[in-house]
Amino acid sequence: MSDKPVGEMSFEEAMAELEQVVTRLEQGEVALEESIKLYERGAELKAHCDGKLKAAEERVEQIRLAESGEPVGTAPADGS
Repeated sequence: MSDKPVGEMSFEEAMAELEQVVTRLEQGEVALEESIKLYERGAELKAHCDGKLKAAEERVEQIRLAESGEPVGTAPADGS
């Protein structure tokens, strides 16, 4: 596992570490205290991934289309 703060991770980094956390927890070979720390880290990683996905979805939804249906650019997510 990484010591990198979750907020500094890319989606891919956070997802890879989340998979490691889940694997370790599923194996059931970690002490209770470590399991709790892993669970907390996993929850933080999941929230980070959810936020990154939501931001990406909002950007995709803002793609503007020309009258022909072709994408012509993007609009800011705040509707500006």
